[in-house]
Amino acid sequence: MRVITGTARGRRLITREGEDVRPTSDRVKEAAFSIIQFEVEGRRFLDLFAGSGQMGIEALSRGAKSAVFVDQSAQSVDVVRRNLQTVGFTERAQVFTSGYESFLSATPGRFDLAFLDPPYEKGFVEKALPLLAPNMNPGGVILCEHSEREEPPEEIGGGFARTRTYRYGKVRLSVYRGGAQE
Repeated sequence: MRVITGTARGRRLITREGEDVRPTSDRVKEAAFSIIQFEVEGRRFLDLFAGSGQMGIEALSRGAKSAVFVDQSAQSVDVVRRNLQTVGFTERAQVFTSGYESFLSATPGRFDLAFLDPPYEKGFVEKALPLLAPNMNPGGVILCEHSEREEPPEEIGGGFARTRTYRYGKVRLSVYRGGAQE
């Protein structure tokens, strides 16, 4: 796993081992950042269900102002912190060991861009997206990676609606864009 482009281009990142870990493939990561390529610079990015933190690190490498990483696994959070040190982005990052529900209900900040890649087919997509929408700035973008067997909602509140779903083998990437506040 590596950083694709930007100031940390080519830097190798570590990930946890095991069956519970499913890092986003380079193909999906490249596609996600191709979708938002002109919207990253100077923005606040949320990497929810962060795992190794590769998506938030990619955003920082591409000029995001800051990134917030959230994962309930202490081992994953340790990996995120180590990866942030490797690429030198610790000062522009906040890392939280928290479940998504607790974090989203308590966070005072709002985000311009968010990426979530929850465990597949466990109902997290349907639960997390509506909780995430109120934490987004108007005009923000949410990218959600999910299994082909999951059908995320068309609208998630806060003015956010699914605008497109891309297919990469058995993986789907759904894009939500927000308009004006409700």
